[in-house]
Amino acid sequence: MIQSSADTIKKITVVGTGVIGQGWIARFLSQGYQVTANDPAPGAEEKVFTAIKNIWPMLKEKGLTEGASLDNLTFEKDLAKAVADADFIQENAPEREDVKRKLLAEIDELSKPEAIISSSTSGIMPSVLQKDCAHPERVIVAHPFNPVYLIPLVEVVGGEKTDAAVVERARDLFEAARMKPLIVRHEIDGHIGDRLMEAIWREALHIVNDGIATTGEVDASIVYGPGLRWALMGPFLTLHLAGGERGMRHMLEQFGPALKLPWTKLVAPELTEELSDKVISGCEEQTEGQDMATLEKRRDEFLIKLTDLLEEYWPAANLNGRL
Repeated sequence: MIQSSADTIKKITVVGTGVIGQGWIARFLSQGYQVTANDPAPGAEEKVFTAIKNIWPMLKEKGLTEGASLDNLTFEKDLAKAVADADFIQENAPEREDVKRKLLAEIDELSKPEAIISSSTSGIMPSVLQKDCAHPERVIVAHPFNPVYLIPLVEVVGGEKTDAAVVERARDLFEAARMKPLIVRHEIDGHIGDRLMEAIWREALHIVNDGIATTGEVDASIVYGPGLRWALMGPFLTLHLAGGERGMRHMLEQFGPALKLPWTKLVAPELTEELSDKVISGCEEQTEGQDMATLEKRRDEFLIKLTDLLEEYWPAANLNGRL
């Protein structure tokens, strides 16, 4: 029987400790949970502890929950031992259906029956992932956004056989971890956030491929334009305000017909060697003289200030509220 309260979740196991797995570990540790990390890759243990120690000062600046400590992190290479006592298991294997299905079925077999099993997949539907599990009712998708330890959104998706109580219990957990869980009403490939980002990504590749703009110019068009508004309001409310006193009603009446104009490309361009070179060289030119660690630190400092500003100006962004 799946219990309904997040208060029963004390021990969390993170399976797979790449960038996303490390982000989950840091997020849960910062909120006072006991976290066990699991990864069979050589050198994974050392990489995890190094990464979390590097992230910790940023989390202290953001604000730790009482009782949060690096001492709450343990590493267990054996999967059976890692998941045996876990109340919540977050899987972060490579984005391959066969790999994830096999691993989730194994976790399902090894973990206690009341534990929730969650996958970080960015595009695979939970109904697919839970097919090989003996207890599919406790399997969900929880798709976060990088860096997980700072960006609050997590898309929570149940499959055909997922118990609704499991989704609610996961929502409670993520809210307790100071995240903003968005319950996806109907499962779709790519969920919500990634589908929107992919649409922009396809357009960006076409623009670079056609020689209309460089990668830096495309980025600037977002950073200094719609990106500033989207951080506060998103695409719908942004256009609602652009419609003046009549809001979205005026926008749809006046600009609705323009939606039929063939401005956008629904299919991504072929990723030729020439296009790859343009994208890679463009990104390298944008970041010339700066290593990844410096860029990540700059990003994290910005996100902390931005989320604080967002909470101040937009009540719906308050971490105590629900989406």
